[in-house]
Amino acid sequence: MTGFDITGTAAPWVVFVPRGATEVHRQLAALEAKGGRVHRFDARDLMTEQGVYRSFVEVLQFPGYFGRNWDALVDCLDDLCGAVTGGVGIAGVIEEADRLLEAEHFPLFVSVLCQGADRANSAVDLDGFPLDRPATAEHFVLEFREFDREKIALRVGQPDLTVTAGDVFVATALNPEEWH
Repeated sequence: MTGFDITGTAAPWVVFVPRGATEVHRQLAALEAKGGRVHRFDARDLMTEQGVYRSFVEVLQFPGYFGRNWDALVDCLDDLCGAVTGGVGIAGVIEEADRLLEAEHFPLFVSVLCQGADRANSAVDLDGFPLDRPATAEHFVLEFREFDREKIALRVGQPDLTVTAGDVFVATALNPEEWH
């Protein structure tokens, strides 16, 4: 068992894996077979906060009113259009994620990805009321050339996230005690 499923709406929202992980590629193919979309990001484009905003605008076709800040990133991740998600869901794959591990904004970036995905993967709003749209599977996969699960788990560990480590993955989701 892998401990994560990037084809559905269940947590975890962000998964860290070694590059070429067979199970991840199988799940990405299954998502695409269901009509979902896989969007790829190059970590070199995400080294600064402005680079993150620019890359997400480009890759995920954020609207012109995107505010280019972390809160706006969460909002836009929650509100992706069918053309981007295939009406089923998305997986954002960040290649060469080793580069990001020491970036100052990395822990916040992971938390923001979890927040946006948590909202997209839910059929209710923050107040618990049903949304006028179904939940959309949204997950992010960070692929590492040199996978060091202890180092990754320590770097992303923060009070607002739950971190789970398996043999060949680290996964994060929002800590329900902090968020729900």
